[in-house]
Amino acid sequence: MTGRLPKILRAAALVTVFAAVLPAAGLVQAQSSSGKLKTLREEPLTDLGTAPALERLSTPADGFGRAYRQQPPLIPHKIDGYQINAGNNQCMDCHDWPANTRYNALKISETHYVDRQGVRLDKVAGTRYFCTQCHVPQADAKPLVGNVFQNATQAK
Repeated sequence: MTGRLPKILRAAALVTVFAAVLPAAGLVQAQSSSGKLKTLREEPLTDLGTAPALERLSTPADGFGRAYRQQPPLIPHKIDGYQINAGNNQCMDCHDWPANTRYNALKISETHYVDRQGVRLDKVAGTRYFCTQCHVPQADAKPLVGNVFQNATQAK
């Protein structure tokens, strides 16, 4: 066991040296020849861009019928490029209270503010945070294949 101790100490010393040298090497590579940091942004961070226009999909005036009683509502606009991750949910920018009144968007259901134990929350429950797990965009498009499906109200 004592013969392995010097190897461990040498390995620890190498890790310490690399930990000190690597950040400095990264700073040298990140700078251009002019001394300024390179960026991939086209506009400076101080410029506030305007939000892109929300393109609505072709949806019937009365919306889409639901295929079954508890089906989540369909999304009537494009969501390409929306970020929905642990740190950001762009759906909430318009559909969470009070922003929904400002954007004239539907407010998410009160059930989305209740956790698994039935406790009411001030923010969207983690189990309801990722909208596209249940809600999907829909367009009034010609079917690719024939379909004789009838929703729950048509089948009666």
